[in-house]
Amino acid sequence: MLNRLIEGKRRQTIHAVDGIDFEIKTGRCLSLGGESGCGKSTVARLAAGLYKPTTGRIEFGGGRPDSPAAGETDPSPQRVQMIFQDPYASLNPRWRVSEIVAEPIRHENRRKDRMEISQRVGELLSLVGLSPEDGRKYPHEFSGGQRQRVSIARALAGGPDFLVCDEPTSALDVSVQAQILNLMKRLQQQYRLTYLFISHDLAVVYYISDDVGVMYLGRLCELTDTQTLFARPKHPYTRFLLDAIPDLDMSGRERMPVGGEVPSPINPPTGCLFHPRCPHADIRCKTEVPQLNEHGGTRVACHAVEEGRLSDPKD
Repeated sequence: MLNRLIEGKRRQTIHAVDGIDFEIKTGRCLSLGGESGCGKSTVARLAAGLYKPTTGRIEFGGGRPDSPAAGETDPSPQRVQMIFQDPYASLNPRWRVSEIVAEPIRHENRRKDRMEISQRVGELLSLVGLSPEDGRKYPHEFSGGQRQRVSIARALAGGPDFLVCDEPTSALDVSVQAQILNLMKRLQQQYRLTYLFISHDLAVVYYISDDVGVMYLGRLCELTDTQTLFARPKHPYTRFLLDAIPDLDMSGRERMPVGGEVPSPINPPTGCLFHPRCPHADIRCKTEVPQLNEHGGTRVACHAVEEGRLSDPKD
């Protein structure tokens, strides 16, 4: 503000998310990956209804054309719930766990009596691997993994169809991460839940996802199913990310680390946002924004892929 007043500069706008387009089919898990600050968490909050998009729309219909909610742009809260990254910050420290889990039930089912709500809370706590007696405790009496289980129980309390998971395992130990991921996969199969999963950990993405989208500076650069993305990545940025994974098989495959720094989102590059760091960039990449088009079953935004200037990584 001072710079604008003193130097007469115009007001600058950051496009945290810019023109992304994807869909998630019922019962599947789409993960969004990428470097910190690329807009993953903003997408999560948009999908959960915590933020309102300035342009465009978010439709919610469960993938069923005959659904009463097909095309719904503002779904009821019980249909969409969110699991946050930090289980220490997302739970009210002054409430007992039973009150935390019961809040969505009371909000959506005001006529239920205390006995019914208490019974339902006990069922949810048992479902996520805790004891109904744990409902008498406060959040500070649990470990990080147990708190995240409480967060999952609270998210399930309203009977949602769609869960938005914003890096739900990043604050946990590796062994606890595995337990939470196994729990989430079991719940997905049991209740046919649909997940939007946000993570920067590619091992986690590979384990839990059906489909993967890679973001860079607020835009999607590649979107395909998990097996295809990890076996045959097309976009140079996706290849750089996968090259950062340790090669435990000692295959001797040539690896190319990504160079340079992420540009400022206040003053992004022209054309392809990745061109200052891409060894395959040419004049077109510097001037023309690539569109997310399908190439060989993968949606990718890259002029080099479109023009056939990149070889297949398995060739």
